[in-house]
Amino acid sequence: MRELLLSCQEHEAERLSDALLEAGALSVSVEDADGDTDQEKPLFGEPGIEPDVLAWDRNRVVALLPEELEPEELLQPLFDAGVLEPEKAQWSVREVPDEDWVRLTQSQFGPIPVGDRILIVPSWHKDDEDLPVAQEGDDGLVRIELDPGLAFGTGSHPTTHLCLDWLAHHVRSGQTVLDYGCGSGILAIAARKLGAGHTVGVDIDEQAVIATRYNAQVNQVEVEGLLPDAMPAGQTDLVVANILANPLRMLAPMLANRVKPGGHLILSGIYDWQAEEMIEVYSAYLPLSVWQERDGWVCLAGQRPL
Repeated sequence: MRELLLSCQEHEAERLSDALLEAGALSVSVEDADGDTDQEKPLFGEPGIEPDVLAWDRNRVVALLPEELEPEELLQPLFDAGVLEPEKAQWSVREVPDEDWVRLTQSQFGPIPVGDRILIVPSWHKDDEDLPVAQEGDDGLVRIELDPGLAFGTGSHPTTHLCLDWLAHHVRSGQTVLDYGCGSGILAIAARKLGAGHTVGVDIDEQAVIATRYNAQVNQVEVEGLLPDAMPAGQTDLVVANILANPLRMLAPMLANRVKPGGHLILSGIYDWQAEEMIEVYSAYLPLSVWQERDGWVCLAGQRPL
C-alpha cells in the first residue's frame, strides 16, 4: 500500500485531514514534521486534559491511499475546494507494508459513553466485567456492542454522537426508521434499542451492509441491512443520514421524500460552516435547523409538514 505525505502549518492540519478523508483516503494521521530532530516539540496538556492545539508548528499529514486511487486523484478535490493551492502543495508518496489498517486503528478504541443513556462497547471489550450492563425501561442504559468491521462507525466521531443524542431524546416506541449510509449500523441499532419499530440500514458499501447485519444480530435486534438498489419503496417516521456534505446535497430529494408527513429528517457529517447552505438545499422539501453542534460539526433536524 501507499501513503500520501503532505506538509502543512498548524492551523491547516485539521481541515486538511478531514478533506482527505472526504476525498477517499482510508485513514489520516498527523505527524510532527520535525520529529526525531532537535526541533521536535512534544504536545502536552494538563493531566487528563488534551492540549489546546492538536498539531505542531510544522506538520506532516499522512493519508493511506486505496489501491485503486492515485495521489493526484486524491489531491484534485482539495485543489477544487481551495483547501490546497496546487502551486504551493508539498507532497510525496511512500510505500508501506501491507497491514490490516482498519482493524489496527479500531483496536485503539475503548468503550464510549454517549450522553446519559448510551454506551458503545467495541467487541474487543464486551467481556469487561467493570462495564455497566444494559437497563430496562424508558430511561434505562442502552448498551451497544459493536464490531465496526470494514465500515465507518466506531461511535467515536462527533457526528455519530450528535445523531445518537438526537435519537436518545426523540425516538418513540414503534416508529419506523431509515438509516441511510449506515456504516457499522450503530444508528439503526441504537434506534431499535431505544424502542423504534421496523428499521432499515442502507449503504453503498457491501462491507457496511455485512457489518450492519452482523452487529444487529450481536445486539439481538432486527435491522434490515440493504444496498441502495434493494431499498424498498415507502416512507418512514425517521430518516437519519450521517454521511458527508456532498452526498447529502445530491441525495436531498430522495432523503426528504422518504420522510412521512409529520416525520423527521436528521442529517450530520456537516461542518458548522456548511450548515446554512445545507438548510437552503433542503428548504424546497422541508425546514431544517441546527439541533446541536459539537467540535465544529452540526446535526440538522427538521419535520416534514403534514
